[in-house]
Amino acid sequence: MKTADNKAAGGKVGKLDFIFKASRRAKIFILIHILIYILLYVCTVISARSGAVIYIGENKLPVSAFAGVFSSVSNICLVVMVLFQKKFGLIVSLLIIILQMPILIVQAVVQKNLTSIPGLFSTIFTIAMIVIIYLNQSRIVREQKRMQDLFEQTATALVNAIDAKDKYTCGHSERVAEYSRRLAEMSNKSKEECDEVYHTALLHDVGKIGIPISLINKKGKLTDEEYEYVKQHSVMGAQILEKITEYPYLAIGARYHHERYDGKGYPDGLKGEEIPEIARIVSVADAYDAMTSIRSYRDPITQDKVREEIVKGSGTQFDPHYARLMLQLIDIDTEYEMKERVKARENDMSGVFSVGEHRSAMGDGIILSSRMKTIRMSVSSCDEDAGIPPSPSFILFDSLDGKIHTDEREKRERLYIEYGEVYFDGRTETFSARKMQTTIIEVGAADIENKDEYKIEAVRIDDHAMIRIADKYRTAEIIISLPDSSRYLYIALTGENCSISGLSIIRNEENCPDDYIPRISEKISYIDVAEGDMPNVQIDGFRSGTSEGTEIKDGLKLTFHTKCLPTARLVWHCPSIILFSSDNGKADGPNYREFAFMRFDGEFWENDKSCLTMLEVTKTDAFENWDAWMKHNMDGYDTEVTFRVEGNKIIVITENAGISIRDTAEISGFNKPIYAAITGDQIAVTNIRRSYSGGGKP
Repeated sequence: MKTADNKAAGGKVGKLDFIFKASRRAKIFILIHILIYILLYVCTVISARSGAVIYIGENKLPVSAFAGVFSSVSNICLVVMVLFQKKFGLIVSLLIIILQMPILIVQAVVQKNLTSIPGLFSTIFTIAMIVIIYLNQSRIVREQKRMQDLFEQTATALVNAIDAKDKYTCGHSERVAEYSRRLAEMSNKSKEECDEVYHTALLHDVGKIGIPISLINKKGKLTDEEYEYVKQHSVMGAQILEKITEYPYLAIGARYHHERYDGKGYPDGLKGEEIPEIARIVSVADAYDAMTSIRSYRDPITQDKVREEIVKGSGTQFDPHYARLMLQLIDIDTEYEMKERVKARENDMSGVFSVGEHRSAMGDGIILSSRMKTIRMSVSSCDEDAGIPPSPSFILFDSLDGKIHTDEREKRERLYIEYGEVYFDGRTETFSARKMQTTIIEVGAADIENKDEYKIEAVRIDDHAMIRIADKYRTAEIIISLPDSSRYLYIALTGENCSISGLSIIRNEENCPDDYIPRISEKISYIDVAEGDMPNVQIDGFRSGTSEGTEIKDGLKLTFHTKCLPTARLVWHCPSIILFSSDNGKADGPNYREFAFMRFDGEFWENDKSCLTMLEVTKTDAFENWDAWMKHNMDGYDTEVTFRVEGNKIIVITENAGISIRDTAEISGFNKPIYAAITGDQIAVTNIRRSYSGGGKP
């Protein structure tokens, strides 16, 4: 912990620390101007002392006359540094000028060289000038920031007014704005463009202010007439925002975010790239959040179904480019954080979660991963007068929506599975988990002061999980052996006769080591078969495993056997190929740089600015339908991927169950070796072999 002295010292250091943290570009800029200044200063001194004369026709021009020119230009260099590098430039400029002051003072006062007096006054004037310029520039920056803050506060107030009308879309605009900004960043937009996209998305629904609250909050389906009226919110929003002439893009986003890529949207029926790009970005982000949020007529749609809808809408409802980027965001969101954050339950509105009879109330699921979660809470009895002690517990489960289900139909639809229940005193009940093992340690948590406080640390690594529950006096450590490594693991608060308050959850951003949890069961493996030219790889989740990298040369051929894991059930549970570079040729190696990602179902990503990808996907006569394609992956098959190199182009070719893929990645300005590796989602990859079309091996 920092003391007051430490903080003060840190503050002093921080005032100068920005000099050392200046960007490389800023340092180069300053260095160039310093060199130019030194050159001009030398020219000033030489010309001032020169008695030479330049003849221009019959006229004489003393070289000393150029001293003032060189001096003025050198001062301009200092002004430019202040204008473009602000505080850093000011300090460097002042240091340069102050270093000259002793020489000028000595010449004027000690040596009584009166010719140096103009230079002394010129230097003093330059100091005053650059300080005034810096102060004025700082004032302008502060004013701009004040105006920006005012704009953002006004925008937030409008958004809050919209959200206040619709109890089912609280936070919708902010989430859409954040998703839109991320899509813009993934498209390599500038920071200014990303900010424009963010604010456009933030205000995309401002027109709903003009829609009656009875329509916005109506339960059930709108009539045709009501729907036509609600559709007017996009035009109303544009009319409101077009008055803000400084930001014309705001009105564009509000008007066109319901246009469809196939021309079947509203209000103007624009098609394809006729739709402004900023509206195409907001459109897919808006649709994603609408599907993953609660509505008056339905619960949130599960992530896998949302993904399917984005796939279906690519090229029809959505711009294919931004639909593909949204799919990428979905895939990398392994902890499903891109969703509406709802309040736990109605009885939790006050911050107190109460459970009477066993499981009479259950909290929402908290997903566990390799990043440790620390959960703190206070627990008391619901009936202290009767002397009945509280018995809090966690339910361990998985479901598509991260919630506990008791209805049998909902269990089937949400693929609900319950692993067991863990009580805070260390007792366990095992259901679908393979095994649970409890160790009691008669030492409590050092940072707990009250007897009713609990500290829980929970982590999941592959097919094992650990939950450590500590109070003031003792700790219960429970290790859970899960039935597989592919399904998610959620924990949800429940219990019996307990009142829970002060709940807080903190996630560690660092992954726990692979061997952090002691194993109590053998690892479930689907790759215990003979290996080919490299180790087999089991990929339990999205890109959770990767094969060895192979340097790409013309004619490289990778062959392997792939088979879905028993938990796989979706089209995109299939193999993928990544093109990358690293110092050691491994997918997690030093200086890792990924260029492209190609999946066997025809999806692809471009992951580097220097890589331009063109994907050709063809359904041959062998393709029946996607259900048959999924069955083909479940049954397992041998496949082959061929690589061709043509200059700076890498062409990846493969065909599986009637899906023929030719992916051309054009990589510019990169001269290091590029590697290929196999990855995927919920598959076992075995018998991996590499060869060249000439018959050799790498």
